[in-house]
Amino acid sequence: MKRLAPALFLFLASCSGGRELAGEGGEKPTIVSLNPCTDAILAEVADPGQLLAISHYSKDPRASSMEPEVAARYASTGGTVEEILALEPDIVVASTFIAPATRAALHDLGVRVETFGSVASVQESIEQVRQLARLTGDPASGEALVASIERALADAGADGRPVEAALWQPSGIVPGEGALISDLLRRTGFASYSSVRGMAQADYLALEQVVADPPEVLLVAGSEAGQRHPVLSDLPQMRRESFDTSLLYCGGPTIIRAAERLAQIRQDVS
Repeated sequence: MKRLAPALFLFLASCSGGRELAGEGGEKPTIVSLNPCTDAILAEVADPGQLLAISHYSKDPRASSMEPEVAARYASTGGTVEEILALEPDIVVASTFIAPATRAALHDLGVRVETFGSVASVQESIEQVRQLARLTGDPASGEALVASIERALADAGADGRPVEAALWQPSGIVPGEGALISDLLRRTGFASYSSVRGMAQADYLALEQVVADPPEVLLVAGSEAGQRHPVLSDLPQMRRESFDTSLLYCGGPTIIRAAERLAQIRQDVS
């Protein structure tokens, strides 16, 4: 966090300290989001003009779970206190990893901060959607998004034997059983290649292992040299599919797109 000049600090404190807390006057609170996963949810459940800014990560296709055209509708910040105060939000929504100094400064200036961690299952994501919708003052918008998520998962469900799949993430690692994407794979008719082989969260999957012991489906979500190796095309018993990294880590509306993609892949291998 940049150091505020004393005069500017006092001026901003005087402006912020007298602001009415969100919701007390019947108006819905304005929000700045510093977390790319909450960015995507708030863009769905907040009213127009209520979400003042999203995180700068959501403007970067390599780090965003939002569609580019959705992210383009919003201003963004780098998460500095100065940027946040200039927008005069009622609430700042942040990751649980928000810098303690930033959180303390916002608290001292009278800005309410709510933190949200990462989710490890569909159910946890649904609860997070509901929490964020309540924060916006519109629980019904959260229920509408939850209904869309549940409908997408129901449509993506698969009958019959689960298909063994290995998800090869950036840096060549695999997800653990406690990851959201692992829950989505189970719900869409896949069995975990890495789990059966005793691999845990962020274990490295070597090209040599894939060649020697190929899964039925290899979902490639990275760009390591091994993940692009020509030898992968010489494994006729294995189907290889690309999987967008933007679908890996966040819940909320991202679940809908991830479920649709997984259902498409599952149908193609049936």
